[in-house]
Amino acid sequence: MSGMNSLLDGLHLHTICESAHCPNMGDCFSRQTATFLILGDTCTRNCTFCAVNKGVPQLIEDSEPGHIAQAIAHLGLKHVVITSVTRDDLPDGGAEHFARIIKTLRNQSTDITIEVLIPDFKGSRPAIESVVETRPDVINHNIETVPSLYPAVRPMADFQRSLDVLRMVKEMDAGIITKSGLMLGLGETREEIIEAMHSLRDAACDLLTIGQYLQPSFSHHAVIRYVTPQEFEEFAIIGRAIGFREVASAPLVRSSFNAAHLYQQSIAKG
Repeated sequence: MSGMNSLLDGLHLHTICESAHCPNMGDCFSRQTATFLILGDTCTRNCTFCAVNKGVPQLIEDSEPGHIAQAIAHLGLKHVVITSVTRDDLPDGGAEHFARIIKTLRNQSTDITIEVLIPDFKGSRPAIESVVETRPDVINHNIETVPSLYPAVRPMADFQRSLDVLRMVKEMDAGIITKSGLMLGLGETREEIIEAMHSLRDAACDLLTIGQYLQPSFSHHAVIRYVTPQEFEEFAIIGRAIGFREVASAPLVRSSFNAAHLYQQSIAKG
């Protein structure tokens, strides 16, 4: 892990692994892989489940695309996952910066696959289009939880808007694989989970990740329930039955954990 930390520090890069206190960080860092966090490490929203810093964000680093390209080349990554904080302070939410990074990586290598986990960009079609036009292989946008819990868990987000983001991506380019994620244990019911899964399929979402919510601190939303491994497997079976190309569902599953494997599985299934 020390080598990964030195690399990231030297290039002034952030990872969601560190910022969100991901339980899989040690595993990923030991395998020389990470999910890059762009647009700074401070989010403008106040989601109660998330450990990422909240407040006034930093200026965008113009050197960030080049530094990410350097890190990827050094690590020899074949599947790259890039996410960001939400930047409601920016006119386009940071969409053009995503596009710059994707273009930089494409210019560096045509062999890598690129997955981006984007914010909702306030539902802006032009912002979403600027990312889609660069043709990443996967565009992920997490709904995170069921609609009834949005006021408590994602008070500055909107469930329908998140679905619309995924729907717009498919309308703009049906060839891009779309992906979303759910956390369980926040107080949702079984019926609400299945209904949310159907809503994602109605938005033509291809891939789904489902994991157990873990409370980052006492000031964050409480864990209401620990879901059993058997229930996670049941949701995976239901998800495949309703039409997802693939579903990763287990307690420690996170959006970008084993992302390359999930992507390859989806490609194999066509």
